[in-house]
Formats: sequence, C-alpha cells, structure tokens
Amino acid sequence: MSWKDCRLGDVLRLKRGHDLPNQARQPGEIPVVSSSGVTGFHSAAKAEPPGVITGRYGTLGEVFYLQEPYWPLNTALYVIDFKGTHPRFAAYVLKNALVGYQSDKAAVPGVDRNVLHELRVRVPDSPIQERIATILSAYDELIEKNRRRMALLEESARLLYREWFVRLRFPGYEHTQIVDGAPQGWQRKSLNDLAFIVMGQSPESKYYNDAGEGLPFHQGVTDFTDRFVKDRVFCTRPTRLAETGDILCSVRAPVGRVNITLNKVAIGRGLTALRSKSGNQSFLFQQLRTHFFKEDLIGAGAIFASVTRREFGSQELLTPDDALIHDFEEISTDADGQLRVLSMQNEKLRAARDLLLPKLMSGELPV
Repeated sequence: MSWKDCRLGDVLRLKRGHDLPNQARQPGEIPVVSSSGVTGFHSAAKAEPPGVITGRYGTLGEVFYLQEPYWPLNTALYVIDFKGTHPRFAAYVLKNALVGYQSDKAAVPGVDRNVLHELRVRVPDSPIQERIATILSAYDELIEKNRRRMALLEESARLLYREWFVRLRFPGYEHTQIVDGAPQGWQRKSLNDLAFIVMGQSPESKYYNDAGEGLPFHQGVTDFTDRFVKDRVFCTRPTRLAETGDILCSVRAPVGRVNITLNKVAIGRGLTALRSKSGNQSFLFQQLRTHFFKEDLIGAGAIFASVTRREFGSQELLTPDDALIHDFEEISTDADGQLRVLSMQNEKLRAARDLLLPKLMSGELPV
C-alpha cells in the first residue's frame, strides 16, 4: 500500500457552476445542484456523471455525489477532471480537505477554487481509493435510502392535509355547509392563539465552540436539512431554546420555511420555535407550511424580508373543529414516529461516517 502527499489540484480540478435563474428553468428531470444540494430540476444538463459538487457560497463544507447528468449552479464548484482519481474517493478527499479549510478560516464567506487546489492532501493508490470509497459510501447509501423514505412519509402527510383542509374533502364534507368560503364551524385563529412562540436570539460569539460543548445552535434556513442534524455550532450559553419536537420557522428571508427539531437546540434571530397549545403539533406543522406557501412569504420576491414577533404572532390560519384535527393527528402519528426514527438513524450514520473519514484519509486505519 502506497500513499503520496500532493496538492488537491493534483487529484481533481474544480470549476465554477453556471447561472440558471428560476425564470429560465424548463420542466425536466435534470437535477439542479446548489451549495446545499439538489434544489430543483431542469430540462437540460451542464455536466455529465459522475458528479462531485461542493458549495462556493452559502452552505460550505458539504460535498454531493451524483450518478446522473446535472446542472451545477453558480453558487457551487464541481469537478471537471478527476485526473485518474476514483470519482467517489475524490468526493471524500474533497470533503476531508474542506473540513481543515473551514476550521482554519471559520469566518470566510466563500471558497476560492484556486485556493482549494493548493490544499495539501494524502492520496493512496487506486485499489485503496476504491476500498475507502466503498466503506464510506455504504454510510451515504443508507442515509440516502432513509432520506427517500422520509420524503415519502412527509409527502403522504402533506397530501392528506391538502385533501382534507385545502380541497376540503375531509370525512363528512358532503354534509357540511360552507359559510363565507369555509366549512361551518371553522375559524380563523392567530398564531398567538394556536401556539406558544419563542423568538430566537443569538448569543455573543465568545460562547460558541466547535468542541461539542453546550447545545447545538442554529441560526437560519441554511440549517434546514434532515431535521437539524448538521451545520451546527455549539453554544455554552443559550439565551433562547427550542425543545425536542418544536416546529422551527424562519423569520428572516426566506420567511416561512419550517422544520422540526429532534433535540433541544439554541436558536438565533433567524428562527422562531412553536409548540401547539392543544398538543396538535403535526397539524400545526402542516398549517404553517401551507399558510406560508400560499401567502407567498418564502423564496425570491418574498413579501417580508423579516417579520417581528408581533407580525408573526398575528398571522391568521383557518382552523377546523377539534374532532377533525384529532382524526388527522391519529393518522399522522405513526408517520411522525417513523420520521423521528429515520432522522435519528441518519444523524448516527453521519456521525459514524465523519468519524471514520479523517482516519481513513490519513491512512491511520488500514483497509
């Protein structure tokens, strides 16, 4: 087994991604990849597989591997020449190099491909590259399998909510009178009436650390991935807390993105935590997601760049009677339980992979 010390640029060559405004996208099945992964689809590709992509701005440090044609956006860098390196191994050597780069330049707003090309890395011969890639990719394949199952579970809950509470095809709808555009007995209630609301507040920078001390701290929507299991900064003096199972909602652009936290976390000014006053957390989650999408409060051209506590709490949501909400909760409870289990499995898989990564890449662990 032989290893060599070299530049990252000797192992792979990166190129900046390509512009593709939302208005220029055409319906298709080609994944569009940004700094945070696949963010949409298009009718044409700019790059052929295998694809290794990382963020240039935005979410930094993540590396994505694709086995289909794709379109890398201008917020990303993608590999255009593997220089004989095993492609999957190239993804892991890039990820490992970015960990060191970020720890040395924690406040850097973006990455420069020319700087990345100069990073020092260790690379083994081809058979070892393939074995390392096989070991690490086993974790990623399990993570992706769980992620797809989670997407199906979340989609089923979304479709049920849409059928009952948007299309108004709920059980017994045939015998329910519609009054002023809403089923009889339904009411418009403010978020203040429906939920306990905690607004985030960022602690001073001196309380942050990367040693895992304190609580995970999340600032905004860049963290909204797999229910808060990555992109975390630890905080030893949290001033605002979200409890396990709380709904997290962004209150800075894009306003209205929602997620659920699996653990107690500290939240910054970009987030708020909500807890249903009646215990109907699954229903409240779907209410929020539907309301903010319908009101066009998220994405480009959002109505609000940010919202105050007063503006947020005064948002009104159409709310059905308790019996119908209870029926929805009974159906969604099982899916929620499965989602929690899958999310926690993915968190453990990522932790195990990330523990192995530097040891395999340094040759500390023989393979």
